[in-house]
Formats: sequence, structure tokens, C-alpha cells
Amino acid sequence: MVSTVGVDFPDPAVEAAVTDGLAAVESILLNTAHPDDKLLTDASRHGSAAGGKRFRATLVLLAAQFGTPSDPRVVPAAVAIELTHLATLFHDDVMDEADLRRGSPSVNSRWSNSVAILAGDFLFAEASKILASLGPDAVRIQAETFSRLVTGQLAETVGPRPGQDPLEHYMHVITEKTGSLIATSGLFGALFSGAPSSVTSRIARACEQLGVAWQLSDDVIDIASDTAQSGKTPGTDLREGVPTLPVLYALRSLAADGADDRLRFLLTDADLGDDALLAEALGLLRAHHAMTESRARILSYVNNARAEFMALPDVPARTAFLAMCDYVVKRTG
Repeated sequence: MVSTVGVDFPDPAVEAAVTDGLAAVESILLNTAHPDDKLLTDASRHGSAAGGKRFRATLVLLAAQFGTPSDPRVVPAAVAIELTHLATLFHDDVMDEADLRRGSPSVNSRWSNSVAILAGDFLFAEASKILASLGPDAVRIQAETFSRLVTGQLAETVGPRPGQDPLEHYMHVITEKTGSLIATSGLFGALFSGAPSSVTSRIARACEQLGVAWQLSDDVIDIASDTAQSGKTPGTDLREGVPTLPVLYALRSLAADGADDRLRFLLTDADLGDDALLAEALGLLRAHHAMTESRARILSYVNNARAEFMALPDVPARTAFLAMCDYVVKRTG
């Protein structure tokens, strides 16, 4: 059976454990509410109801297979991770002035920026309450993770420093903003299932590498795939002027060799809200060696993750993690 993240988990017992765990996580998420404020309840539930792959919760549940997966701390830890992630999405949509989130109206567009910010803060508070019940280590780890996440978001907001390579700046943003919480997902699953500390730290490192690769693969998919393949509109980031890995590789190359003035114009000066110009930019990017470089960089992160996973105890969950590595490579094309 294919999981919610699109990966076929080979072992039926692992699949069942993850499926049951995700159902429990989903139930708690949908029941997150403020008893005295209907608006806050409706807004905070809105993000959960929009769905999502629950990638981070899946990692918590898989990592728990290296200890005692039935430990009662595991599902609350997964819920806290997902609440934190949802809260960051609420705040991201305000900063990006996004109208949609997962195909539904964003909280800020349905209500207001203020409501979205406060609903996000409420979700952070709910996550903190859960973590406080799990002990001081959980609170400390979450605080360290959140510090990295905010640092990455700030770096994205202000852009590269003078003289800083935009590509390396982008990689720093992805690692801190995205990789940090995904690393903590794996860490929490192992930690709260009672896995050995050596296993816990290895899973955290592996999940960070896998998480960065997963995020970067979305960049390639945005350029390379068509709607029928990915279910997404190609060139969405390009149209919105969001710099992604293939674009940054292309711009670095164009700056170095001065070739292909047309692609340079399209990426730097053209209005890609124009469908014809967007289609032209997509065509030129798909044929550019920046796509090969992007896939190679993603593969390097996947291989780093795979090496860490291979060093884990040989239990069925290790095979599931390796299947996730294979899936990232496959979806990147």
C-alpha cells in the first residue's frame, strides 16, 4: 500500500503501524480547539482540514520503530511536530500574501492577516503544551529547532548578504527553515520510543538530509513535470519570482559564461505572469544543464541520508526509510 507521502512501505507491519499512528495524529489535529473562541478554533482547524502529506509525522512514526513504537509519547510528539509545521505555514502565507494553501483558501485570505498570525501563535502554544508534558528535553529540542527555523526564515526574507553566493544562501535557508524540523521529527520518534542515543542521533542526521532533498525535489518538479504527472501547475514558483535550485544554477551559469541572453532576460526581467513567456522560460530551463546540476545535488543529499540509514539496525523500518530515499530520486526524474 502506498503511504500518504507517496512511498510504498514494503513491510505490512510497518505500514499498519504508520497508518494507525497517522489516524491518531489526524484525529488530535482536527480536535485542536480553543474552548472559548470559535473564530480561533475555526481558523486553527482550517489548516488541518486542508490535509497534507503528514511527511513529518510519518518520520516520527517510522523512527519510533527503532524503539518501542507503542510508547504513549510517540503520537503526541508527532502531533506537536505537525502543529509546529502548520503554524509556520500560517505565518508563511501572511509573509507571502498567499491566497491558497493546498488548493484551499489560506487562513489569511479567508479571515485576515491578524487572525492568521494569532491562529499560528495558538498552534505554537498547543504544540508547546504537548511538549511540556513530554519533559524538559522535548521543550529544549523544540526551542533549538524553532531557533533554526526562524533563522532560516529570516535569511530568506532579507536575502543574500552582500557578496554571498545566492545559491549557497538558498541552501542555508532550506537547511535551517525546512531541514531543522524534519530532523527533529526523526529525533522525536526515536527518542520517545526509547531507541538508543546512537540510533537517535543518526536518524536525526539522516532525516535532515532526506528533508532537504525532498524540498529540493519540489524545485525540480516545478520546472520539469507537467500537471498530469505531479498534480501541480508547472512553473508556479517561477511565475511568482521565487528563486529555486534550477533557477539559481542557471543564473550562476549565465553570469559565468554570458551565454543565452534570452534565458537571462526571462529569469531576471520578464513578466512571467504572461503564459507565453512562462512557457518559453520553462522550455529553456528544461533543456539547460542547470537541471542536471540540480538533480545531482539532490542525489548527493539522498546518498548522505541513505548512508546514515544503512548504518541503522536492520529492522523493517530501515527498509521503509530507504524506500523514501528511492522515492525522492524517482520523483525528481
